[in-house]
Amino acid sequence: MQFRAPIDAIAPGCLIIYSLTECSLNYCSFKSNVFKTQEVTFADTKETIVKGGRDLFPLLPKAFEGIKKIGVIGWGSQAPAQAQNLRDSLAEVGSDITVSIGLRKGSSSFSEANECGFSEEAGTLGEMFDVIKESDLVILLISDAAQATLYKEIFAAMKPGATLGLSHGFLLGYLDSIGESFPENMDVIAVCPKGMGPSVRRLYEQGKDVNGAGINSSFAVHQDKSGKATELALGWGVALGSPFMFETTLRSEYCSDIYGERGILLGAVHGIVESLYRRYQRQGMTPEQAFLETSESITGKIVKIISTQGIKAVYEQFNDADKAEFQKAYSASYMPAKEILQEIYDEVSSGNEIRTVIMHGKRINKFPVGKIDGTDTWIVGEKVRANRDEDKIPINPFTAGVYIATMMAQIDVLLEAGHPYSEVVNESVIEAVDSLCPYMHYRGVAFMVDNCSFTAKTGSRKWAPRFDYILDQLAYTAVDNGVPVNQQLIKDFEQHPVHSAVEECCKLRPAVDISLFAETSTKEIVIQ
Repeated sequence: MQFRAPIDAIAPGCLIIYSLTECSLNYCSFKSNVFKTQEVTFADTKETIVKGGRDLFPLLPKAFEGIKKIGVIGWGSQAPAQAQNLRDSLAEVGSDITVSIGLRKGSSSFSEANECGFSEEAGTLGEMFDVIKESDLVILLISDAAQATLYKEIFAAMKPGATLGLSHGFLLGYLDSIGESFPENMDVIAVCPKGMGPSVRRLYEQGKDVNGAGINSSFAVHQDKSGKATELALGWGVALGSPFMFETTLRSEYCSDIYGERGILLGAVHGIVESLYRRYQRQGMTPEQAFLETSESITGKIVKIISTQGIKAVYEQFNDADKAEFQKAYSASYMPAKEILQEIYDEVSSGNEIRTVIMHGKRINKFPVGKIDGTDTWIVGEKVRANRDEDKIPINPFTAGVYIATMMAQIDVLLEAGHPYSEVVNESVIEAVDSLCPYMHYRGVAFMVDNCSFTAKTGSRKWAPRFDYILDQLAYTAVDNGVPVNQQLIKDFEQHPVHSAVEECCKLRPAVDISLFAETSTKEIVIQ
C-alpha cells in the first residue's frame, strides 16, 4: 500500500515510513551520547542533524566501541572511497581498528586495492567471505545485483553480534519484494553518502586542511539489537568526512534514491539535454552553440548558482525578458515532468522498479549493455569541452526553466509522499549540484550514464527517453503554440517553502568545491 499526504498534513519534523504492506508515522528526531546533535529548521519543519568535521575524529573510538575489524566488501566506487576514508580517520586518532577489503576470489581489483594501501600480507585484504566472517562491522558495497544474489550466504557468514552496514536501501527493497527480511539477530544500519565514491574521497582529501569538507550522508538504523547502532552509524558518517548527517529509514532511502537517479540526478537531465539540443538546432543554432546552451549551461553555470545561493537565485538573476522566457519554459514543463516523476516514484515504491533491475541483470549475458555516448550530442560535447572557456558559458533562461521545473516537480513528488526536507533537498538538489553535475561537466552526461552503477544505469536509460519524449511532445509544443504561462505555477515556484530549506542546506554544504582533473578516469562511477 502506498501512502500520500499533503505536506501540511504531516506534523513538523515527521517522516512517513511506508512499505509494500503498511504505513506508519515516526518522528525523525534522534539522540546521541557521543556526538552533539542540533535542530535545524528546513522550511516549515525542524529536523535533527549531526554536523561533521575533523574536530569530531577524537570521538570515533567511542562511537566504534566494540568494533575491532571493519570489513568493506566490494571495490566499485563507494568501497575504495569509504575504506580509505575510514582507515585514514581512525588512524588519525590512533585507533587500532582494522579496515579490510573483501573481494571475490580472483578479482582483478586486488591490484587496485594494493595500490590504495590494502594488502593480504597486512591482513587488510582478502577473499570476501573470509573478511565477512572476521568482521564486527560488515559494510556491504558490492553491486545491487550481487547483493540480491548472495544475501543468504552473506548473512550466514556473519559472526554472531556483527553489524551489517549498507550504503543503499536496495537490498531491503529486494527483500520486501520477495517477502523476506534481514535476520533478527543482527544490527542493520546504513550510511548513504549523497554523491559518488570519487566525490566522497576527493572532498575528504581536499578537506584535510579544511574542517567539514566532504559529502553529506543520510543514516538509518533499521535494526538495533545492541542498543549501539545509532552511535556506530554516526561514527561511520563522521569518519567518511560528511559535513552533516540526517536521519532516514532504509525504505525511505531506497525510494528517494532510486527515484532520484531516474529523475533530475541523471535520467531527467539526460533527456532534457537531448531534447533541447535538437530544439535549439531547429531554431537555427549550430550544434556547438546548442550544446553550450543546454548541457554546458546546466552543468557549468546553473547548478553552480544553485549550489551556493539556492534554486530561486537562478531565476532572480535574470532581467525581465529572460524571466519571461524562463516562465514560459517552466510553466510548460512542470506538469509533463511531474507526470513522469510520479510514475517513477510509484514504480519504485511498489517494488516494480527493483524487479526491473533484477530481471535486467538476468538478461545481461544475453544482451550486454552498450554505451550511449556515440550520438551527435555527446560527440559535439567532446569538442566543446576541449575548447571550453568557462567565462563564456551562457545561462540560457529557457534551459534553466526546463531544468528547474523538473527539479521542482521531483521535489514536490517527494514532499507529497512524506519525505523530510533534508532527504528531499539532498536527493533532488545537493547531490546533483555538488557531486554529479561537476562530473558531468568534466566528462559529459552520457559518460555518467555509461559508467554508473547497474541500478542507476538501468533506470536512467529506461526513463531518460521518457523525459525527452514528453518534453518534446507536450512542453515545447505548448510554448510553440502560444499556450499562456500558468501564473499560479510561477507564483507557487516563487513562494515554495523548499527555497528556504535549500538555502539552509547551502550553509551546510562542503567547505570546499570538488576539484576535478585528468586523473579522474574512474572505471566505474557508482551513484548510491
